[in-house]
Amino acid sequence: MYKYDQYDQSIVDARVAEFRDQVERRLAGEITEDQFKPLRLQNGLYLQLHAYMLRVAIPYGTLNSKQMKMLAHIARKYDRDYGHFTTRQNIQYNWIQLDQTPDLLEELASVEMHAIQTSGNCIRNISSDQYAGAAADEVADPRPWAELLRQWSTFHPEFAHLPRKFKFAVIASEEDRAAMRLHDIGIQLVHNDAGELGARFFVGGGMGRTPMIGPMVRDFVPADDLVSYAEACLRVYNRYGRRDNKYKARIKILVHELGKDEYTRQVEEEFKHIKTLNLDPPKAELERITTFFQDPDYDLSASDDLDLSDPDFAVWVNQNVKAHKQTGYAIANISLKPIGGIPGDASSAQIDVMADLAKDYSFDELRVTHAQNIVLPHVKKSDLYALWQKLDEAELATPNLDLISDMIACPGLDYCSLANARSIPVAQKIATRFADVGKQKELGELKLKISGCINACGHHHAGHIGILGVDRKGVENYQLSLGGSGAEDVSLAKITGPGFDEDGIVDAVEKATNVYLEQREGDERFVDTYRRVGMAPFKEALYD
Repeated sequence: MYKYDQYDQSIVDARVAEFRDQVERRLAGEITEDQFKPLRLQNGLYLQLHAYMLRVAIPYGTLNSKQMKMLAHIARKYDRDYGHFTTRQNIQYNWIQLDQTPDLLEELASVEMHAIQTSGNCIRNISSDQYAGAAADEVADPRPWAELLRQWSTFHPEFAHLPRKFKFAVIASEEDRAAMRLHDIGIQLVHNDAGELGARFFVGGGMGRTPMIGPMVRDFVPADDLVSYAEACLRVYNRYGRRDNKYKARIKILVHELGKDEYTRQVEEEFKHIKTLNLDPPKAELERITTFFQDPDYDLSASDDLDLSDPDFAVWVNQNVKAHKQTGYAIANISLKPIGGIPGDASSAQIDVMADLAKDYSFDELRVTHAQNIVLPHVKKSDLYALWQKLDEAELATPNLDLISDMIACPGLDYCSLANARSIPVAQKIATRFADVGKQKELGELKLKISGCINACGHHHAGHIGILGVDRKGVENYQLSLGGSGAEDVSLAKITGPGFDEDGIVDAVEKATNVYLEQREGDERFVDTYRRVGMAPFKEALYD
Protein backbone atom coordinates (compact mmCIF):
# COMPACT_ATOMS: atom_id res chain seq x y z
CA MET A 1 0.00 0.00 0.00
CA TYR A 2 1.03 3.60 -0.53
CA LYS A 3 3.54 5.14 1.90
CA TYR A 4 3.88 8.85 2.58
CA ASP A 5 6.96 10.67 1.35
CA GLN A 6 8.27 13.86 2.96
CA TYR A 7 5.81 15.99 0.98
CA ASP A 8 2.77 13.96 2.02
CA GLN A 9 3.78 14.06 5.66
CA SER A 10 4.62 17.75 5.67
CA ILE A 11 1.24 18.61 4.11
CA VAL A 12 -0.67 16.66 6.73
CA ASP A 13 1.42 17.98 9.62
CA ALA A 14 0.96 21.55 8.42
CA ARG A 15 -2.80 21.09 8.23
CA VAL A 16 -2.89 19.78 11.81
CA ALA A 17 -0.97 22.81 13.06
CA GLU A 18 -3.22 25.15 11.10
CA PHE A 19 -6.37 23.56 12.48
CA ARG A 20 -5.02 23.63 16.03
CA ASP A 21 -4.74 27.41 15.73
CA GLN A 22 -8.25 27.65 14.29
CA VAL A 23 -9.74 25.59 17.12
CA GLU A 24 -7.94 27.66 19.74
CA ARG A 25 -9.32 30.85 18.21
CA ARG A 26 -12.83 29.37 18.10
CA LEU A 27 -12.68 28.29 21.75
CA ALA A 28 -11.37 31.73 22.73
CA GLY A 29 -14.29 33.38 20.96
CA GLU A 30 -12.04 35.14 18.45
CA ILE A 31 -14.02 33.68 15.54
CA THR A 32 -17.72 32.86 15.35
CA GLU A 33 -19.30 29.50 14.56
CA ASP A 34 -20.24 30.81 11.11
CA GLN A 35 -16.60 31.74 10.49
CA PHE A 36 -15.37 28.45 11.93
CA LYS A 37 -17.77 26.16 10.06
CA PRO A 38 -16.01 26.17 6.66
CA LEU A 39 -12.67 25.67 8.42
CA ARG A 40 -13.80 22.64 10.40
CA LEU A 41 -15.57 21.13 7.39
CA GLN A 42 -12.30 21.24 5.46
CA ASN A 43 -10.99 18.97 8.20
CA GLY A 44 -13.89 16.51 8.22
CA LEU A 45 -15.52 17.85 11.39
CA TYR A 46 -19.32 18.10 11.44
CA LEU A 47 -21.60 19.41 14.18
CA GLN A 48 -24.31 16.77 14.58
CA LEU A 49 -27.31 16.42 16.88
CA HIS A 50 -25.41 15.62 20.06
CA ALA A 51 -21.72 16.27 19.45
CA TYR A 52 -19.12 16.81 16.77
CA MET A 53 -18.61 14.00 14.27
CA LEU A 54 -15.21 13.44 12.67
CA ARG A 55 -14.88 11.59 9.36
CA VAL A 56 -11.43 10.09 8.82
CA ALA A 57 -10.22 9.42 5.28
CA ILE A 58 -9.23 5.90 4.26
CA PRO A 59 -8.17 6.38 0.63
CA TYR A 60 -9.76 3.70 -1.60
CA GLY A 61 -10.49 1.77 1.61
CA THR A 62 -6.95 0.44 2.10
CA LEU A 63 -5.09 0.52 5.42
CA ASN A 64 -2.57 -1.49 7.42
CA SER A 65 -2.64 -2.92 10.93
CA LYS A 66 -0.80 0.04 12.48
CA GLN A 67 -3.39 2.43 11.08
CA MET A 68 -6.23 0.12 12.16
CA LYS A 69 -4.75 0.05 15.67
CA MET A 70 -4.76 3.83 15.69
CA LEU A 71 -8.45 3.84 14.75
CA ALA A 72 -9.11 1.60 17.75
CA HIS A 73 -7.06 3.89 19.99
CA ILE A 74 -9.03 6.93 18.82
CA ALA A 75 -12.30 5.14 19.51
CA ARG A 76 -11.19 4.49 23.09
CA LYS A 77 -9.55 7.84 23.81
CA TYR A 78 -11.70 10.34 21.95
CA ASP A 79 -15.06 8.63 21.34
CA ARG A 80 -17.31 6.17 23.16
CA ASP A 81 -15.26 3.09 22.36
CA TYR A 82 -16.46 2.45 18.82
CA GLY A 83 -16.16 3.65 15.24
CA HIS A 84 -18.62 3.62 12.35
CA PHE A 85 -17.34 2.45 8.95
CA THR A 86 -19.06 4.28 6.11
CA THR A 87 -20.22 3.80 2.53
CA ARG A 88 -17.27 5.84 1.23
CA GLN A 89 -14.81 3.39 2.77
CA ASN A 90 -14.03 5.83 5.60
CA ILE A 91 -14.63 5.75 9.36
CA GLN A 92 -16.64 8.20 11.46
CA TYR A 93 -16.54 9.01 15.16
CA ASN A 94 -19.79 10.40 16.53
CA TRP A 95 -18.85 11.79 19.97
CA ILE A 96 -15.86 14.09 19.44
CA GLN A 97 -14.99 17.01 21.71
CA LEU A 98 -13.86 20.11 19.82
CA ASP A 99 -10.93 20.91 22.08
CA GLN A 100 -9.51 17.41 21.54
CA THR A 101 -9.65 17.37 17.74
CA PRO A 102 -6.18 18.84 17.10
CA ASP A 103 -4.58 16.16 19.29
CA LEU A 104 -6.68 13.51 17.56
CA LEU A 105 -5.60 14.70 14.11
CA GLU A 106 -1.98 14.82 15.24
CA GLU A 107 -2.18 11.19 16.33
CA LEU A 108 -3.74 10.28 12.99
CA ALA A 109 -0.92 12.05 11.16
CA SER A 110 1.61 9.90 13.01
CA VAL A 111 0.33 6.87 11.06
CA GLU A 112 -0.14 8.62 7.70
CA MET A 113 -3.85 9.37 8.10
CA HIS A 114 -5.98 12.50 8.11
CA ALA A 115 -9.49 13.89 7.68
CA ILE A 116 -8.74 16.29 4.82
CA GLN A 117 -11.45 16.64 2.15
CA THR A 118 -13.84 14.24 3.84
CA SER A 119 -16.43 17.02 3.80
CA GLY A 120 -17.11 20.28 2.00
CA ASN A 121 -17.65 21.09 -1.68
CA CYS A 122 -14.49 19.43 -2.90
CA ILE A 123 -13.33 16.10 -4.28
CA ARG A 124 -13.99 13.59 -1.51
CA ASN A 125 -12.27 10.29 -0.73
CA ILE A 126 -11.56 8.32 -3.92
CA SER A 127 -13.31 4.96 -3.60
CA SER A 128 -12.47 1.70 -5.32
CA ASP A 129 -13.09 -2.04 -5.47
CA GLN A 130 -12.45 -3.61 -2.06
CA TYR A 131 -10.98 -6.66 -3.82
CA ALA A 132 -8.48 -4.61 -5.84
CA GLY A 133 -5.19 -6.44 -6.32
CA ALA A 134 -6.73 -9.74 -5.22
CA ALA A 135 -9.56 -10.35 -7.68
CA ALA A 136 -8.91 -12.50 -10.73
CA ASP A 137 -11.31 -10.57 -12.96
CA GLU A 138 -9.54 -7.18 -12.98
CA VAL A 139 -7.52 -5.91 -15.94
CA ALA A 140 -5.17 -4.02 -13.61
CA ASP A 141 -4.99 -3.02 -9.97
CA PRO A 142 -7.10 0.18 -9.85
CA ARG A 143 -5.49 1.50 -6.66
CA PRO A 144 -2.44 3.17 -8.27
CA TRP A 145 -4.88 5.18 -10.39
CA ALA A 146 -7.01 5.97 -7.36
CA GLU A 147 -3.89 7.13 -5.52
CA LEU A 148 -2.83 9.25 -8.50
CA LEU A 149 -6.26 10.89 -8.48
CA ARG A 150 -6.03 11.39 -4.72
CA GLN A 151 -2.74 13.25 -5.08
CA TRP A 152 -4.04 15.28 -8.04
CA SER A 153 -7.22 16.27 -6.21
CA THR A 154 -5.78 17.04 -2.77
CA PHE A 155 -5.77 20.82 -2.33
CA HIS A 156 -6.33 21.27 -6.06
CA PRO A 157 -6.76 25.07 -6.12
CA GLU A 158 -9.29 25.06 -8.93
CA PHE A 159 -11.54 22.46 -7.33
CA ALA A 160 -11.38 23.40 -3.64
CA HIS A 161 -14.75 25.17 -3.80
CA LEU A 162 -16.89 23.30 -6.29
CA PRO A 163 -20.63 23.93 -6.64
CA ARG A 164 -21.18 20.79 -4.53
CA LYS A 165 -19.32 17.79 -3.12
CA PHE A 166 -17.75 15.48 -5.70
CA LYS A 167 -17.15 11.74 -5.63
CA PHE A 168 -14.97 9.45 -7.77
CA ALA A 169 -14.92 5.65 -7.97
CA VAL A 170 -12.28 3.65 -9.84
CA ILE A 171 -12.71 -0.03 -10.73
CA ALA A 172 -10.96 -2.43 -13.10
CA SER A 173 -13.37 -5.28 -13.73
CA GLU A 174 -16.69 -5.85 -15.45
CA GLU A 175 -18.20 -6.75 -12.08
CA ASP A 176 -18.87 -3.47 -10.31
CA ARG A 177 -18.29 -3.85 -6.58
CA ALA A 178 -18.11 -0.09 -5.92
CA ALA A 179 -21.40 1.30 -7.32
CA MET A 180 -19.25 3.09 -9.88
CA ARG A 181 -22.06 4.48 -12.06
CA LEU A 182 -23.73 6.10 -9.07
CA HIS A 183 -20.77 8.44 -8.57
CA ASP A 184 -20.17 11.92 -9.97
CA ILE A 185 -17.40 10.33 -12.04
CA GLY A 186 -17.01 6.59 -12.41
CA ILE A 187 -13.85 5.26 -14.03
CA GLN A 188 -13.54 1.69 -15.27
CA LEU A 189 -10.10 0.56 -16.40
CA VAL A 190 -10.32 -1.48 -19.61
CA HIS A 191 -8.23 -2.70 -22.53
CA ASN A 192 -9.07 -1.56 -26.04
CA ASP A 193 -8.98 -3.81 -29.08
CA ALA A 194 -5.26 -3.20 -29.41
CA GLY A 195 -4.66 -4.40 -25.85
CA GLU A 196 -3.80 -0.93 -24.55
CA LEU A 197 -4.84 0.07 -21.05
CA GLY A 198 -7.27 2.94 -20.67
CA ALA A 199 -10.57 3.79 -19.05
CA ARG A 200 -14.26 4.23 -19.68
CA PHE A 201 -15.58 7.44 -18.14
CA PHE A 202 -19.08 7.66 -16.69
CA VAL A 203 -20.16 11.12 -15.54
CA GLY A 204 -23.23 12.41 -13.76
CA GLY A 205 -24.29 9.57 -11.51
CA GLY A 206 -25.48 9.98 -7.96
CA MET A 207 -28.18 9.36 -5.43
CA GLY A 208 -29.80 11.87 -3.09
CA ARG A 209 -32.84 13.95 -3.92
CA THR A 210 -32.53 13.33 -7.68
CA PRO A 211 -30.99 9.91 -8.28
CA MET A 212 -29.34 9.34 -11.66
CA ILE A 213 -27.21 6.70 -13.32
CA GLY A 214 -24.09 8.17 -14.86
CA PRO A 215 -23.96 7.85 -18.66
CA MET A 216 -20.75 6.85 -20.41
CA VAL A 217 -19.21 9.97 -21.95
CA ARG A 218 -16.19 8.23 -23.46
CA ASP A 219 -15.58 4.54 -24.03
CA PHE A 220 -11.78 4.76 -23.99
CA VAL A 221 -9.46 7.35 -22.50
CA PRO A 222 -5.80 6.30 -22.89
CA ALA A 223 -4.16 5.60 -19.56
CA ASP A 224 -1.70 8.47 -19.99
CA ASP A 225 -4.62 10.90 -20.33
CA LEU A 226 -6.72 9.75 -17.40
CA VAL A 227 -5.91 12.65 -15.07
CA SER A 228 -6.20 15.32 -17.75
CA TYR A 229 -9.57 13.93 -18.89
CA ALA A 230 -10.79 14.00 -15.30
CA GLU A 231 -9.58 17.59 -15.11
CA ALA A 232 -11.60 18.44 -18.22
CA CYS A 233 -14.74 16.87 -16.74
CA LEU A 234 -14.31 18.90 -13.55
CA ARG A 235 -13.57 22.16 -15.37
CA VAL A 236 -16.80 22.04 -17.35
CA TYR A 237 -18.73 21.32 -14.17
CA ASN A 238 -16.95 24.04 -12.19
CA ARG A 239 -17.69 26.52 -14.96
CA TYR A 240 -21.41 25.84 -15.32
CA GLY A 241 -22.53 24.01 -12.18
CA ARG A 242 -25.28 25.77 -10.22
CA ARG A 243 -24.16 27.67 -7.15
CA ASP A 244 -27.46 29.42 -6.52
CA ASN A 245 -29.43 26.28 -5.62
CA LYS A 246 -27.82 23.44 -3.68
CA TYR A 247 -30.53 21.03 -4.83
CA LYS A 248 -29.42 21.56 -8.43
CA ALA A 249 -25.70 21.89 -7.81
CA ARG A 250 -24.45 18.36 -8.44
CA ILE A 251 -22.82 17.46 -11.76
CA LYS A 252 -25.65 15.00 -12.48
CA ILE A 253 -28.01 17.97 -12.86
CA LEU A 254 -25.62 19.73 -15.26
CA VAL A 255 -25.17 16.60 -17.40
CA HIS A 256 -28.93 16.06 -17.43
CA GLU A 257 -29.77 19.66 -18.36
CA LEU A 258 -27.04 20.07 -20.98
CA GLY A 259 -27.59 16.55 -22.24
CA LYS A 260 -24.88 13.92 -22.36
CA ASP A 261 -23.82 14.81 -25.91
CA GLU A 262 -23.40 18.54 -25.27
CA TYR A 263 -21.63 17.96 -21.96
CA THR A 264 -19.31 15.51 -23.69
CA ARG A 265 -18.65 17.96 -26.53
CA GLN A 266 -17.57 20.61 -24.06
CA VAL A 267 -15.40 18.14 -22.13
CA GLU A 268 -13.66 17.07 -25.34
CA GLU A 269 -13.03 20.70 -26.25
CA GLU A 270 -11.65 21.41 -22.80
CA PHE A 271 -9.57 18.25 -22.93
CA LYS A 272 -7.86 19.38 -26.14
CA HIS A 273 -6.95 22.65 -24.43
CA ILE A 274 -5.68 20.91 -21.30
CA LYS A 275 -3.38 18.70 -23.37
CA THR A 276 -1.56 21.84 -24.50
CA LEU A 277 -0.83 22.79 -20.87
CA ASN A 278 1.21 19.72 -19.91
CA LEU A 279 -0.86 19.08 -16.78
CA ASP A 280 -0.55 15.29 -16.79
CA PRO A 281 1.74 13.87 -14.12
CA PRO A 282 5.00 12.42 -15.46
CA LYS A 283 4.95 8.70 -16.15
CA ALA A 284 7.61 8.30 -13.50
CA GLU A 285 5.11 9.36 -10.83
CA LEU A 286 2.63 6.64 -11.72
CA GLU A 287 5.51 4.17 -11.85
CA ARG A 288 6.61 5.32 -8.38
CA ILE A 289 3.10 4.92 -7.01
CA THR A 290 2.65 1.52 -8.66
CA THR A 291 5.64 0.11 -6.78
CA PHE A 292 3.63 0.39 -3.56
CA PHE A 293 0.93 -1.91 -4.94
CA GLN A 294 2.94 -4.93 -6.00
CA ASP A 295 1.64 -8.38 -5.12
CA PRO A 296 2.65 -9.58 -1.66
CA ASP A 297 5.12 -12.42 -1.28
CA TYR A 298 2.67 -15.28 -1.80
CA ASP A 299 3.56 -18.82 -0.81
CA LEU A 300 3.50 -20.39 -4.26
CA SER A 301 3.28 -23.87 -2.73
CA ALA A 302 0.04 -23.05 -0.86
CA SER A 303 -2.69 -25.61 -1.40
CA ASP A 304 -6.25 -25.00 -2.55
CA ASP A 305 -7.49 -27.79 -0.29
CA LEU A 306 -9.85 -26.73 2.49
CA ASP A 307 -11.25 -28.87 5.32
CA LEU A 308 -14.94 -27.99 5.71
CA SER A 309 -15.81 -30.71 8.23
CA ASP A 310 -16.84 -28.09 10.81
CA PRO A 311 -20.35 -27.16 9.62
CA ASP A 312 -20.33 -23.65 11.13
CA PHE A 313 -17.00 -22.91 9.46
CA ALA A 314 -18.35 -24.28 6.19
CA VAL A 315 -21.32 -21.92 6.33
CA TRP A 316 -19.00 -18.94 6.89
CA VAL A 317 -16.65 -19.96 4.06
CA ASN A 318 -19.54 -20.48 1.67
CA GLN A 319 -20.96 -17.03 2.37
CA ASN A 320 -18.08 -14.74 3.35
CA VAL A 321 -15.04 -16.07 1.51
CA LYS A 322 -14.42 -15.16 -2.15
CA ALA A 323 -12.05 -16.49 -4.80
CA HIS A 324 -8.54 -15.07 -5.03
CA LYS A 325 -6.39 -14.72 -8.13
CA GLN A 326 -3.56 -16.67 -6.46
CA THR A 327 -3.78 -20.42 -5.98
CA GLY A 328 -3.99 -21.36 -2.31
CA TYR A 329 -5.33 -17.97 -1.19
CA ALA A 330 -8.76 -16.48 -0.54
CA ILE A 331 -10.44 -13.14 0.13
CA ALA A 332 -12.02 -13.14 3.59
CA ASN A 333 -14.90 -10.77 4.29
CA ILE A 334 -15.61 -9.71 7.87
CA SER A 335 -19.24 -8.77 8.39
CA LEU A 336 -19.94 -5.78 10.63
CA LYS A 337 -23.65 -6.70 10.58
CA PRO A 338 -24.30 -8.99 13.56
CA ILE A 339 -27.98 -9.75 14.11
CA GLY A 340 -29.41 -6.91 16.20
CA GLY A 341 -26.24 -4.83 15.86
CA ILE A 342 -25.69 -1.42 14.28
CA PRO A 343 -24.55 -1.82 10.65
CA GLY A 344 -20.98 -0.66 10.15
CA ASP A 345 -20.15 -0.22 13.84
CA ALA A 346 -17.16 -1.92 15.49
CA SER A 347 -15.88 -1.61 19.04
CA SER A 348 -12.30 -0.61 19.73
CA ALA A 349 -11.60 -4.19 20.84
CA GLN A 350 -12.98 -5.55 17.56
CA ILE A 351 -10.97 -3.04 15.54
CA ASP A 352 -7.85 -4.19 17.41
CA VAL A 353 -8.69 -7.82 16.66
CA MET A 354 -9.09 -7.09 12.95
CA ALA A 355 -5.75 -5.26 12.94
CA ASP A 356 -4.02 -8.24 14.55
CA LEU A 357 -5.63 -10.68 12.13
CA ALA A 358 -4.51 -8.58 9.17
CA LYS A 359 -0.96 -8.65 10.43
CA ASP A 360 -1.02 -12.38 11.16
CA TYR A 361 -2.96 -13.64 8.16
CA SER A 362 -3.25 -11.02 5.36
CA PHE A 363 0.16 -9.46 4.72
CA ASP A 364 -0.69 -6.57 7.08
CA GLU A 365 -3.50 -5.23 4.90
CA LEU A 366 -7.21 -4.51 5.37
CA ARG A 367 -9.91 -2.96 3.20
CA VAL A 368 -13.08 -1.09 4.11
CA THR A 369 -15.98 -1.81 1.76
CA HIS A 370 -18.70 0.55 0.55
CA ALA A 371 -21.14 -1.92 2.14
CA GLN A 372 -19.65 -1.10 5.57
CA ASN A 373 -17.72 -4.34 6.06
CA ILE A 374 -14.01 -5.18 6.32
CA VAL A 375 -11.94 -7.34 3.97
CA LEU A 376 -8.74 -9.28 4.57
CA PRO A 377 -7.67 -9.51 0.93
CA HIS A 378 -4.86 -12.10 0.96
CA VAL A 379 -5.49 -15.02 3.33
CA LYS A 380 -3.89 -18.42 2.81
CA LYS A 381 -6.62 -21.06 2.63
CA SER A 382 -4.83 -23.17 5.21
CA ASP A 383 -5.19 -20.25 7.65
CA LEU A 384 -8.91 -19.70 7.13
CA TYR A 385 -10.05 -22.00 9.94
CA ALA A 386 -7.80 -20.34 12.54
CA LEU A 387 -8.88 -16.94 11.25
CA TRP A 388 -12.56 -17.88 11.52
CA GLN A 389 -12.14 -19.12 15.08
CA LYS A 390 -10.62 -15.82 16.17
CA LEU A 391 -13.31 -13.86 14.35
CA ASP A 392 -15.95 -15.97 16.06
CA GLU A 393 -14.44 -15.23 19.48
CA ALA A 394 -14.67 -11.51 18.70
CA GLU A 395 -18.28 -11.77 17.42
CA LEU A 396 -17.10 -10.93 13.91
CA ALA A 397 -17.98 -14.17 12.13
CA THR A 398 -21.57 -13.52 11.09
CA PRO A 399 -21.98 -15.50 7.82
CA ASN A 400 -24.27 -13.06 6.01
CA LEU A 401 -22.31 -11.33 3.23
CA ASP A 402 -24.77 -10.10 0.57
CA LEU A 403 -27.74 -11.56 2.44
CA ILE A 404 -30.71 -9.58 3.74
CA SER A 405 -29.14 -8.89 7.16
CA ASP A 406 -25.96 -7.53 5.52
CA MET A 407 -27.70 -4.21 5.02
CA ILE A 408 -26.38 -0.70 4.55
CA ALA A 409 -27.86 1.83 6.96
CA CYS A 410 -26.94 5.46 7.61
CA PRO A 411 -26.76 6.72 11.24
CA GLY A 412 -30.16 8.40 10.76
CA LEU A 413 -31.94 10.53 13.32
CA ASP A 414 -30.06 8.94 16.21
CA TYR A 415 -27.07 11.08 15.23
CA CYS A 416 -27.52 13.10 12.06
CA SER A 417 -28.94 16.63 12.11
CA LEU A 418 -30.17 16.23 8.52
CA ALA A 419 -32.16 13.04 9.09
CA ASN A 420 -35.95 12.85 9.18
CA ALA A 421 -36.22 9.37 10.68
CA ARG A 422 -34.18 6.75 12.48
CA SER A 423 -32.42 4.09 10.44
CA ILE A 424 -30.66 2.03 13.09
CA PRO A 425 -33.74 0.62 14.91
CA VAL A 426 -35.31 -0.34 11.58
CA ALA A 427 -32.14 -2.15 10.53
CA GLN A 428 -32.00 -3.96 13.87
CA LYS A 429 -35.64 -5.06 13.68
CA ILE A 430 -35.32 -6.32 10.11
CA ALA A 431 -32.15 -8.26 10.93
CA THR A 432 -33.88 -9.81 13.95
CA ARG A 433 -36.95 -10.73 11.87
CA PHE A 434 -34.70 -12.55 9.39
CA ALA A 435 -32.18 -13.85 11.93
CA ASP A 436 -32.48 -17.49 10.86
CA VAL A 437 -29.50 -18.30 8.62
CA GLY A 438 -31.53 -20.87 6.73
CA LYS A 439 -34.17 -18.28 5.90
CA GLN A 440 -31.52 -15.83 4.72
CA LYS A 441 -29.89 -18.46 2.54
CA GLU A 442 -33.27 -19.34 1.05
CA LEU A 443 -33.70 -15.69 0.03
CA GLY A 444 -30.19 -15.61 -1.42
CA GLU A 445 -28.46 -12.42 -2.55
CA LEU A 446 -30.62 -9.54 -1.42
CA LYS A 447 -29.22 -6.03 -1.03
CA LEU A 448 -31.27 -4.05 1.50
CA LYS A 449 -30.35 -0.40 2.07
CA ILE A 450 -31.81 2.16 4.49
CA SER A 451 -31.53 5.98 4.48
CA GLY A 452 -32.84 8.31 7.15
CA CYS A 453 -33.37 11.20 4.73
CA ILE A 454 -33.46 12.11 1.06
CA ASN A 455 -29.68 12.63 0.96
CA ALA A 456 -29.48 8.83 0.57
CA CYS A 457 -26.33 8.16 2.60
CA GLY A 458 -27.74 4.65 3.03
CA HIS A 459 -27.94 4.18 -0.76
CA HIS A 460 -31.63 3.21 -0.68
CA HIS A 461 -32.01 4.03 -4.38
CA ALA A 462 -29.57 1.19 -5.15
CA GLY A 463 -31.18 -1.44 -2.94
CA HIS A 464 -32.91 -4.51 -4.24
CA ILE A 465 -35.09 -3.37 -1.35
CA GLY A 466 -34.66 0.26 -0.37
CA ILE A 467 -36.09 2.08 2.63
CA LEU A 468 -36.28 5.87 2.98
CA GLY A 469 -37.21 7.51 6.25
CA VAL A 470 -39.36 10.65 5.87
CA ASP A 471 -41.20 13.05 8.17
CA ARG A 472 -45.00 12.87 7.86
CA LYS A 473 -46.40 15.72 9.96
CA GLY A 474 -43.92 15.10 12.76
CA VAL A 475 -44.16 11.31 12.59
CA GLU A 476 -41.43 9.02 11.26
CA ASN A 477 -42.60 7.24 8.13
CA TYR A 478 -40.80 4.80 5.86
CA GLN A 479 -41.14 4.49 2.09
CA LEU A 480 -40.42 1.12 0.51
CA SER A 481 -38.68 0.89 -2.88
CA LEU A 482 -37.89 -2.14 -5.00
CA GLY A 483 -35.62 -3.03 -7.89
CA GLY A 484 -32.45 -0.99 -7.38
CA SER A 485 -28.88 -2.12 -7.93
CA GLY A 486 -25.48 -0.51 -7.56
CA ALA A 487 -23.69 -3.28 -9.42
CA GLU A 488 -22.91 -3.69 -13.12
CA ASP A 489 -26.66 -4.23 -13.70
CA VAL A 490 -27.22 -0.76 -12.23
CA SER A 491 -30.79 0.44 -11.74
CA LEU A 492 -32.77 2.80 -9.52
CA ALA A 493 -35.38 1.45 -7.15
CA LYS A 494 -39.03 2.51 -7.54
CA ILE A 495 -41.34 3.47 -4.67
CA THR A 496 -44.08 0.92 -4.03
CA GLY A 497 -46.64 3.39 -2.68
CA PRO A 498 -47.63 4.94 0.67
CA GLY A 499 -45.17 4.61 3.51
CA PHE A 500 -45.29 2.59 6.74
CA ASP A 501 -44.54 3.15 10.41
CA GLU A 502 -41.50 1.53 12.02
CA ASP A 503 -43.09 -1.85 12.67
CA GLY A 504 -45.07 -1.70 9.46
CA ILE A 505 -41.95 -1.34 7.32
CA VAL A 506 -40.52 -4.51 8.86
CA ASP A 507 -43.73 -6.36 7.99
CA ALA A 508 -43.64 -4.84 4.49
CA VAL A 509 -40.12 -6.17 3.88
CA GLU A 510 -41.25 -9.63 4.92
CA LYS A 511 -44.29 -9.46 2.62
CA ALA A 512 -42.07 -8.40 -0.29
CA THR A 513 -39.71 -11.33 0.30
CA ASN A 514 -42.68 -13.71 0.48
CA VAL A 515 -43.86 -12.51 -2.93
CA TYR A 516 -40.36 -13.11 -4.25
CA LEU A 517 -40.31 -16.69 -2.93
CA GLU A 518 -43.70 -17.35 -4.52
CA GLN A 519 -42.78 -15.81 -7.88
CA ARG A 520 -39.13 -16.66 -8.46
CA GLU A 521 -38.00 -19.07 -11.12
CA GLY A 522 -34.90 -21.18 -10.75
CA ASP A 523 -31.96 -19.36 -9.22
CA GLU A 524 -33.32 -15.86 -9.72
CA ARG A 525 -32.23 -13.22 -7.23
CA PHE A 526 -34.85 -10.97 -5.67
CA VAL A 527 -34.01 -8.17 -8.10
CA ASP A 528 -34.24 -10.54 -11.09
CA THR A 529 -37.71 -11.70 -10.09
CA TYR A 530 -38.84 -8.13 -9.54
CA ARG A 531 -37.62 -7.11 -12.98
CA ARG A 532 -39.42 -10.04 -14.59
CA VAL A 533 -42.80 -9.80 -12.83
CA GLY A 534 -42.91 -6.06 -12.20
CA MET A 535 -44.32 -4.09 -9.29
CA ALA A 536 -47.94 -5.33 -9.41
CA PRO A 537 -47.74 -8.52 -7.30
CA PHE A 538 -45.66 -6.76 -4.68
CA LYS A 539 -48.08 -3.84 -4.40
CA GLU A 540 -50.99 -6.24 -4.13
CA ALA A 541 -49.36 -8.01 -1.18
CA LEU A 542 -48.30 -4.77 0.48
CA TYR A 543 -51.51 -2.75 0.26
CA ASP A 544 -54.49 -5.09 -0.18
